[in-house]
Amino acid sequence: MSIFGSSHFGLPRLKPLSSKRAHVVSVLDIGSTKVVCMIGRLTPRVESEILPGRTHNVEIIGIGHQKSRGVKNGVIGDLDAAESVVRLAVDAAERMAGLTIESLIVNVSAGRLQSDVYTATIDLGGQEVDANDLRKVLAVAGHQSLRQDRAILHSLPTGFSLDGERGIRDPLSMFGDVLGVDMHVLTAERSALKNLELCVNRAHLSVEGMVATPYASGLSALVDDEVELGCACIDMGGGTTTISVFAEGKLVHSDAVSLGGHHVTTDLA
Repeated sequence: MSIFGSSHFGLPRLKPLSSKRAHVVSVLDIGSTKVVCMIGRLTPRVESEILPGRTHNVEIIGIGHQKSRGVKNGVIGDLDAAESVVRLAVDAAERMAGLTIESLIVNVSAGRLQSDVYTATIDLGGQEVDANDLRKVLAVAGHQSLRQDRAILHSLPTGFSLDGERGIRDPLSMFGDVLGVDMHVLTAERSALKNLELCVNRAHLSVEGMVATPYASGLSALVDDEVELGCACIDMGGGTTTISVFAEGKLVHSDAVSLGGHHVTTDLA
């Protein structure tokens, strides 16, 4: 199981996690007002009706935070200043956890996040849909979205179709002639992501994966029935506000604007 079920093209890719083993996961949030590093221990748990699909319990064993420097509206403007703050935040989390980390999952709100939906079809020839067919149609849809100036953060199927019949959630083992998919692709400017990765690398750490902030906020704050019925999650940070829209259990739209709580505070003052 991948932590966020995301597909990366040209970015560090999250490795699948075993549902039967314990893991230590480190995350880094480089925000406009603060930089936070959290280290969590994941321990296997039994799935329940209340929390289906949750394979691990999470215990926070280390946290470090520092006032942000060199970052404005989620974008790194001063590499040296941002690097020093990242070092301090990570060091504080490592001290609390009593261990040293080498890689991090970094959340992204910069880079002009953009949501697009791509549709792709492949010919089945009247055969049964197998796992290779699913991988093939997802790859075709994903490659449609490849652009020189943008990198894919998440590539998520929102629905399948079989011979023109839409609304199929899982076509595996079904028969048909044409398999189609609607793919929601969330991208960001490649230069912003590279600068984010460079900042972490200069602190002698590697980026294990990148996750869009609105997607992570939605997964952490919403419960299953909200995601199923349809819900928007708004995350107002200090310099950036993001939104994620979920429907029928899927992320269908994300966006970010360069306005946050700091602007509200300044206007009130």
